[in-house]
Amino acid sequence: MMNRSDTRFIFITGGVLSGLGKGVVTASIGKLLQFRGYTVDAVKIDPYLNVDPGTLNPVEHGEVFVCEDVWEFEAAPGYRFRIAEIDQDFGTYERFLEINMHPSNNITSGQVYLSVILKERVGEFLGKTIQVIPHITDEIKRRILRASQRLKPDVLLVEIGGTVGDIEVMPFLEALRQLILELGKEVVILVHVTLIPSLETVGQLKTKPTQHSVRLLQSMGLQPDIIVGRSKVELPDEVKEKISLFCNVPKHAVASDPDLETPYELPMIFEKQGLGDLICDLLKLPRRKPDYRSLNEWGELIKRFKEPADRVRIAIPGKYCMIYDSYISIIEALRASAAWLNLKADLILIETEEFERDPGKLEMLNHVDGILLTPGFGARGVEGMIMVAEQAIKERIPLLGICFGAQLLFVAFSRYVLGLRNAHSTEVDPNTLHPVVDLLSEQREIGLKGGTMKLGGRLVKLVKGTKLHEAYKSERIIERFRHRYHINQRYAELAAEKGLIISAYDELDGTICGIELKDAWILGVQFHPEFRSRPRTPSPLFLEFVKKSYKIRKKKG
Repeated sequence: MMNRSDTRFIFITGGVLSGLGKGVVTASIGKLLQFRGYTVDAVKIDPYLNVDPGTLNPVEHGEVFVCEDVWEFEAAPGYRFRIAEIDQDFGTYERFLEINMHPSNNITSGQVYLSVILKERVGEFLGKTIQVIPHITDEIKRRILRASQRLKPDVLLVEIGGTVGDIEVMPFLEALRQLILELGKEVVILVHVTLIPSLETVGQLKTKPTQHSVRLLQSMGLQPDIIVGRSKVELPDEVKEKISLFCNVPKHAVASDPDLETPYELPMIFEKQGLGDLICDLLKLPRRKPDYRSLNEWGELIKRFKEPADRVRIAIPGKYCMIYDSYISIIEALRASAAWLNLKADLILIETEEFERDPGKLEMLNHVDGILLTPGFGARGVEGMIMVAEQAIKERIPLLGICFGAQLLFVAFSRYVLGLRNAHSTEVDPNTLHPVVDLLSEQREIGLKGGTMKLGGRLVKLVKGTKLHEAYKSERIIERFRHRYHINQRYAELAAEKGLIISAYDELDGTICGIELKDAWILGVQFHPEFRSRPRTPSPLFLEFVKKSYKIRKKKG
């Protein structure tokens, strides 16, 4: 085992069901500590067997978040993998904690098992039988302790994905039990987030699911120090008392996590319940009063979200609109940008296959203020996305296309303005007569899918006098990338004769990173500005997009 620093550890587990918002709870606890001047970092454990979420469908697992850094993961001597694609909860951490997360802090079962198996193959365990205990649990502990040493924060938050009772989570909970034994209870606390459902028929909050979930934890040798009850309303005293009695925690260690208008309220809700002081006491950290200025600034942020002066309507057509989490960073970037302008963003998610089935539905886009054309992969719903871009070009509706959305905007321009009716991306139609979007040259010899895209933060050069330059007010920016295909330079130069402007280039390889129409605020970028947007520092591009969309709303009256 590695030597630890003076870092304390907070482990966050979930019970009853998934999707309770453990990521927001984790980030909110981190914010409480930041209010007190403590440094924090966060780890997310995902029990699935994928090495990273890069090959997962967003409908199945939500958005894939992209880090600025690309991590060379050495699974075993001679075996290295690139990782920059990580769980969507890291976007939550970045937005709350206002720090860049590192891909090595996303630990998956895939990484853990792959490391152990490959190490066995190269002979690191000669003569030994490889087992879940101790070899898998040792690898988990090693990864967690290594994460604590990267920045040596005062407190490392470790969110364990999945639900207590899931088979795939058990090795991680066993590793946690061992860590508590090895490090000492005074430097580790366990926070358990669980559902407190409300039965409308009897008008009561029910604690029985929480009791069962805690008993499962206790059967694995783990006792929660704090229980966070996720419910529609704040937990009344009698419910807290019942949880305290049956789950073996003091009443003041039962925290309420009710439905909120904005998730950024949760740190303040926790603060009012004394959770920050309790955590400091449990971890033997000196009790510090929250910094008044930090609290006040966070309160002002919440006020912006809750007290808008007006509204702006943004359509989000895409391929993965069945679940909200597929576009969570885009949604949060739009909401934050609108709040910064004292507006509320009314967001309309639209499955683009609807337009393919009934083109007449495109008329609904004439009643929105702006369109965000989304990222994605594959052929399903693509013609509907191209139809959306064509509609925006015809009606001069403000449009921001991101990654795949930018590529399909260029396909639409090529068809509608250049008259190349067969224009397409070779990702969707490998035999197209006009490959206006094509595979990056360095991707042509790559066979593996995981971790092989153009990934991470890169320098982008903006062309002076363009809308993109006006938004960023800079000639060089850093943005995050995740793609294999790009806009074909030859066709882009042809399009430039018909009113399309190339507004940005990758500084390293010279590929096109931004396009825009000369006579309308219709713009596409190959990078993902949503990943760098935070509530108190919204993306300049999202801000400009919302501003232009609201201007259209004012014109319409």
